[in-house]
Amino acid sequence: MALPPILQNLRIPVVGSPLFIISNPDLVIAQCKAGIVGAFPALNAREKEGEPIMLEAWLKRITEELDRHNQANPDNPAAPFAVNQIVHRSNARLERDLEICHRWKVPIWITSLGARVEVNEAAHDCGGITLHDIINNTFARKAIEKGADGLIAVAAGAGGHAGAQSPFALVSEIREWFDGPLLLSGAIANGRSILAAQAMGADLAYIGSPFIATDEANAVPDYKQMIVGHGAEDIVYSNLFTGVHGNYLKPSIARAGMDPDNLERSDPSKMNFGENREKPKSWKEIWGSGQGIGAIRTVQPAARLIDTLAAQYADAKAEMRKIVNG
Repeated sequence: MALPPILQNLRIPVVGSPLFIISNPDLVIAQCKAGIVGAFPALNAREKEGEPIMLEAWLKRITEELDRHNQANPDNPAAPFAVNQIVHRSNARLERDLEICHRWKVPIWITSLGARVEVNEAAHDCGGITLHDIINNTFARKAIEKGADGLIAVAAGAGGHAGAQSPFALVSEIREWFDGPLLLSGAIANGRSILAAQAMGADLAYIGSPFIATDEANAVPDYKQMIVGHGAEDIVYSNLFTGVHGNYLKPSIARAGMDPDNLERSDPSKMNFGENREKPKSWKEIWGSGQGIGAIRTVQPAARLIDTLAAQYADAKAEMRKIVNG
């Protein structure tokens, strides 16, 4: 099945995943101008009581800046952008944010932690498509049954809220019944891995952690340097911090006074994505990361990172052609 037009003609088959706190208009705009889909969580756009709605301001800036770029570069238009909605009962902003995204005709809607028919209908009503992230085949079927256009398979090794299944198993099971848009997330940090995701059966790679170590990312310098200086063995998988299992940097956990190899388990029923949620102050600088960061060795502009990924991807395709052709 062909990809929807909005996901075709990307410079490389990559979506920059929406990073909690870290993804902002600067990063999204840089990603889109460099030829990949840029994305941010709607909940990243926060305002104090009485201030103008920040999500509205972010969408206005992104839309207008990408429009100006496209008018000035008709032969090299920007890729589309996406907004991530946390579809969980604790997200009290969801209805408001859906209305704002509908009004701004957001082209790609990424949904997480809950598949709801009305969210997909809102996206379709304004001409958008929905991609739902899942960690197993059961959730994948439910998402498509409720009207999602495509799936993001969040496999073992992915940053943030990640599954525990091998990408080989997860993609294979989904492709037995689903021929629509399929993205793969999980330790993808170079061009070879992008091509490998496609060889497995995915259409696009979903890349997050490498973009933490970019100039545009809303991450403190220590966080960026921790990404640059560590690798897969420095990641721990835990549900303590949000109630949902995710991957985190061990050094940041240790610095908060905890033993990263002996963390307690959390009660998933206490999961809370509301703006007034409480968590220990010591958790403020516990940082998420996927296992692919061993490939990241410098903090750089997002466009330069994408240039590197594109060159690596082209080289990997050339090498595979030689292998296939004997």
